[in-house]
Amino acid sequence: MLGIQQKLTQRQFVLLLSLCVGLASGLAANLLKWFIHSVEEFLTRNFTVDSSNPLYLLYPAVGILLSALFIKYIVRDNIGHGVTKILYALSRNQGFLRSHNTWSSMVASGLTIGFGGSVGAESPIVLTGSALGSRIGRWFDLDHRTLMILVGCGASGAVAGIFKAPIAGLVFTIEVLMIDLTMSSLVPLLISCASAACVSYFLSGSGTMFHIALNDPFIVERVPSTILLGVLCGLIGLYFTRVMNAFERVFARFGNLYVRWIMGGMVLALLIYLFPPLYGEGYGTISTLLNSTTTGDAVDVMNNSLFYGHERWILLYLGLIILLKVFAATATNGGGGCGGTFAPSLFLGCLTGYTFSQVWNQFAPFGITLPPTNSCLYGMAGVMSAVFHAPLTGIFLIAELTGGYRLLVPLMIVSAISYLVIHTFEPHSIYSMRLARRGELLTHHKDQSVLTLMNLEDVTDKSRPILSPDMTLGKMLQLVSSSKRLHFAVCSPDKKLLAVVNINNIRHLIFRSELYNSFTVNGLMSQPHAIVRTDDSMQDIMDKFQKNDAGTLPVTDADGYYVGFVSQARLYSAYREILKDFSEE
Repeated sequence: MLGIQQKLTQRQFVLLLSLCVGLASGLAANLLKWFIHSVEEFLTRNFTVDSSNPLYLLYPAVGILLSALFIKYIVRDNIGHGVTKILYALSRNQGFLRSHNTWSSMVASGLTIGFGGSVGAESPIVLTGSALGSRIGRWFDLDHRTLMILVGCGASGAVAGIFKAPIAGLVFTIEVLMIDLTMSSLVPLLISCASAACVSYFLSGSGTMFHIALNDPFIVERVPSTILLGVLCGLIGLYFTRVMNAFERVFARFGNLYVRWIMGGMVLALLIYLFPPLYGEGYGTISTLLNSTTTGDAVDVMNNSLFYGHERWILLYLGLIILLKVFAATATNGGGGCGGTFAPSLFLGCLTGYTFSQVWNQFAPFGITLPPTNSCLYGMAGVMSAVFHAPLTGIFLIAELTGGYRLLVPLMIVSAISYLVIHTFEPHSIYSMRLARRGELLTHHKDQSVLTLMNLEDVTDKSRPILSPDMTLGKMLQLVSSSKRLHFAVCSPDKKLLAVVNINNIRHLIFRSELYNSFTVNGLMSQPHAIVRTDDSMQDIMDKFQKNDAGTLPVTDADGYYVGFVSQARLYSAYREILKDFSEE
């Protein structure tokens, strides 16, 4: 490969690597799907449909325990919130992901979901694909900008591979991972998506993930119901996001692995025992509802449950599942499992769309009905658009999953409305809100992205001598004489910052040697205009320089211990360098 690298131009070599990343991501996606389905089939093949099975109380808890032990004792790293980790790697680590991410989330999520964990495999496989891109890029010592493109190639290839949805893979990377849409990134992303999808076609055929018959095309008279469904999907997405964050904080209070497992396992086992559709990814339930032309067809979702045979309660049954799915998903991950929110959002959207169509059709305003299959598809796109803040991903993913391109207009309406509804209350997606609060999120706003990519550590000057308050003027001048700097920190014995000395302010004393023993640093120091903390965002740091009209400011950690100095000149130099990388095609 090194010989090939020398024969090709940089651009050609990146295109070749994007092909390799796409093939590897597609293969990994199919391997994970096979693993999950094999485990699930082995565990549930003897279940009967006419009664609840007590093993539903056992399997999920066993799965998350196995996953938790694997993560704690073998991986020894936190591999949850896969997409959030990718966003952090892009914004703060220059595309660096740890090598174990190429396989660890596949094993952990396979155990979690195969045993019935109520989460999805998509976020773990996206992390796997991104890690493959990062690993391949680091093998060839590529610059950080190219490494970020390969990380995006891995993510888009994983989505394209696991769903057979190349366009959705592309727009997911642009919308969610905030990869800039330039020709230097677009072509590698396209190659990665296409190659990953081809791997899936080769391994599992060219059919779509869900086989449905769209016999009732969209008509303009259904626009009001579509808009109303979009509003409902936005509110469901908001409910899912808020409750998941709140329930995660409950688990975060417990540091002991086994306490979290007991709590998560109990919640998950009880919910799955009462509502078996919460078992696993839920794609079987989605397929049932998508192909239900009558309420009688949909009652199959009540199989294996205590509600079997009570068809008249199906809407209440589905409504309870919609409300409880978020608790099942959070209990899975909070208890030690590994999984994502792709499948839960599709599951929620399908149930929301089906339930909405049944309620709407009971009243049928102006005689206009809403086909349940169509409504399920709209709901899937709407909830996904809301949860991920990614309307294009929702539109194209549903169109590619089902072959429902004839419904692009209503999919656009529902996705746009649901996104606008949730954005009113939550400006960031479930993946990005944690990073956005810390100012560590890349966006398509170029200036903000450049600031996010800047690292305070890289521009901090730590070489300056440190002064003590009782030091004489003569000793101080002897210490700083070899430095070309003007600002120096005065610290206590334990290196807490007390004040600073500006050489410009004491120039009238420097050349009067008779005063060298008459003054101490304590009488010469002054308080700085502002102090930069290592946990400040780069935007806050820039604001401090502008507000105080300062050229140099001291840097401390969160506890006030001195770290170094940062100058406005070095900040702007770093800014221009990163902006130059952004601007190059």
